[in-house]
Formats: sequence, C-alpha cells, structure tokens
Amino acid sequence: MRVQQGVSCSLILQLISLLFFLCPYGSQCIPHNDVKGFIFEKINNNTMAPEISPSVEPQPFLPLLAPSPSTPISNSSLPKLSGLCTLNFSAAESFVSTTATDCWASFAPYLANVVCCPQFDATMVILMGQYSKYSGMLSLNTTNAQHCLSDFEKILETQGANRNLKTICSIHPANLTEASCPVVDANKFESIVDSSKILTACGKVDPVKECCQQVCQNAILDAARKIAMDGMVSMPENSTRIDDCKSIVFRWLASKLDPSSANSVLRALSNCKVNKVCPLVFPDMVNVTKECGYTISNKKACCKAMESYVSHLQEQSFITNLQALNCAASLGTKLQKANVSQNIYDLCHINLKDFSLQVGLQESGCLLPSLPLDVNYDKTSGIGFICDLNDNIEAPWPSASFVPAGSCNETSKLPARPTAKPSQATAGFQVKELIVPLLLSSSLVLTALI
Repeated sequence: MRVQQGVSCSLILQLISLLFFLCPYGSQCIPHNDVKGFIFEKINNNTMAPEISPSVEPQPFLPLLAPSPSTPISNSSLPKLSGLCTLNFSAAESFVSTTATDCWASFAPYLANVVCCPQFDATMVILMGQYSKYSGMLSLNTTNAQHCLSDFEKILETQGANRNLKTICSIHPANLTEASCPVVDANKFESIVDSSKILTACGKVDPVKECCQQVCQNAILDAARKIAMDGMVSMPENSTRIDDCKSIVFRWLASKLDPSSANSVLRALSNCKVNKVCPLVFPDMVNVTKECGYTISNKKACCKAMESYVSHLQEQSFITNLQALNCAASLGTKLQKANVSQNIYDLCHINLKDFSLQVGLQESGCLLPSLPLDVNYDKTSGIGFICDLNDNIEAPWPSASFVPAGSCNETSKLPARPTAKPSQATAGFQVKELIVPLLLSSSLVLTALI
C-alpha cells in the first residue's frame, strides 16, 4: 500500500535535528563513547552505596539505519543532582545508559510504548532493588522519590534522552513509593510470601512461553495478594492495592537477581503486557464508512479513503508485529460495527506493516519484533534498532475463526522476531543509502538558510 510522503519526511526532519547537537563553543568536549564513564565518575563521588556494575550485551538484528552524529557533552552540561537522593545510580550504570539510548531525544515519542518506557520502568525497579540491599526497604518516601526521579531524569537527559520522559511514560514520584501497599520492609516481605516460589518461577523467564503460560506472572500476583492482605480480612479482586503491591514484589525480585537477569525478566514481563493491546488511537472513520459501507459501489474511492485513514495511523508510533495484528483486528471490528462488511484489507491491499510508522524514501512500514528490544548506538552507523521492512503479511480481516494475537494462538505463523530472507537482507541498507543523502542535502539547505 502506498502511504503519504509527509509521514516519512516528518521523521526524517526530526533525524536532521540530531545533526545540530554541537558542543558549545569554547567548552571542553567529550566524545559520545566517553560520556557514560565521565558522568558516572562524577556521580560516584556523591553516592551513598557501593558500586555495582552490571553488563548487558545488545543483540542487533536488522537495524533501522537512522544516522546520528557523535553527541559531545561539555562540563557545563553535567547533571546538577540534588544530593538528596538515596539511590545509587552507579549500581545500574549500564541500564541507565541503555535507558538514555532507548529514550533518545527524537525517537522517544515513537518508541515509547515498546522500547523507551518499558526500559525506563525496568531501570527504576533495578535501582530500587539495589537500594533495598543496604536500606532494607522496598520503597522511598515521597520527598526522596521526588529528588530521585528528578536526578534520574537529569542523568538521562545529559546522555541524550528526551527531556519529557515523565510525560511520555506517565511517570510520577509516587511510582517510587509504596503507594497503598502495606508491606515495604524486605524482612517482613519475606516472612509473608514464599520467596523460593517466586525465585523458581521468575529466576529465568522465557519471553515467548511466559506470555502464554504466565508462570512468573502468577507467582508475582500471588505474592502481591498476600502482602496486600496484611492487616485485612478481605479485599476486592481488582483492588489497586494489589497492583501497588506488585511493584513491591518486582523490586524485591530485582534485589535477589543480578541486574542483568532482573532487566531481562522485567522486560520480558513488560512485553507480555505490551503485545496484548493495540497502542494506536483510531481517529473518526466517517469517510471510510461513507465510501466502504454496505455495498461498495466505487472501489477506487473506498481504497482512497482507507489509504488516507491509515496514513494518520502511520504518524503515531512504531509497533510490534503482534501489536499490528491487534490493531488490524481492532480497526476491522470497528469498521464492521460501522457497516463495513466487505474485507477492505484485502480489497485495498492493507498489510500489517501499514499500521506502523513509515520510514525511508521507500515509505516502508517498520514492524518491531515482539521480543524485548533495545536501541543501539554505534559510532559508525549511529542510532539503530531492529526493524523489519520486508514482511508483507496481509492484515487479517476479523472473522469468527480469527484468533487475536494476545490469545496465545501457537499455530500462528507470525514469528516472535521478524526475519528477512537472504535475498531481502539488503533492503535495510537500501533504505540507509536513500535516507543519508536526503539528510545531508536537507542539512545543507538548513545551513544556507541560517
């Protein structure tokens, strides 16, 4: 399906802005690859707990090749921390840096649902878990939470992250407190729950099987119910107290696993939740129902209306292949309720990747893998992440026999991680070769205007 050109240009113009992250004149500059060590060397001088340095290995696949310059940082832009936060950011140094890259300034709004916010949340849980090792507490008070969240944002922003992550990811200081959960003392927690059961179920999580079998999720829920019931006789099943106590369980689990394992588990559990829904907001479909409702008299007019409608969806965000299935099902169901009975996905050649943000001059939809994903930084190619530009799976029109992606249909042929055939593997590089000249020519125009 052909998409409107404005979408890819919008993204490209945002990429162009990365070319102008220049070091202030007259200041001492530090190359991007030295930023992490430089910042944490400064932070280490003020931390209150021993340093713990985890490591994580990124697993690049087929990158969305969006060129990015080295991002210099000057002494004047070092984060000015409050000095009042009791979290030891160096204890999760690697994941703080991963979060900054996953939430890169221009990409964060487009990757929020799948990459940025899940990693932001996981890093905060790991920091809280490490904090409990020397404090014995699984939460912060409100004042300390405010200082710590502010400091964390400053550290991330200094490393290139978007400055509006609190809004993008709906993060509040209350997310670091106990909220309504009555148990925050680590020793009391272990006296109430079956610790060995949680560690057995969640010590290592298969990111595919867990979403269907929910072994770890059930153990987390069971523990959350037990501590939520502390001092109570009965409680509603869907009480917010249980959700608040889940956060406490996650922090305790993170304190018992090494940071790398904790991050893998937390991201896997997050992805189970992410892939169950469609994150897109569907605008009014009156034009589609007008041209495609009941008996379609003009196929060209119907498909033009559908193409225009889908182009608005393509402005929102990158989504995973499983989310695309859910989005196709949700939109199809809404259209059927609006008296669009014919399969217009087939009629107008709508593919799953048409629901995701479009990239490159080829205006090709980018489907992210349903497995946990991180953005990678490479000094040669810049910022990149796994993206399948080749998968032309037709969007399934809802029917009685259609099983949504979130219902663990193990007969589905859609892979957890999109793959490209050997003959198609160069498609991503063709996109790069087309984007780069446009970036350069556009930057020359901007320079001339300046």
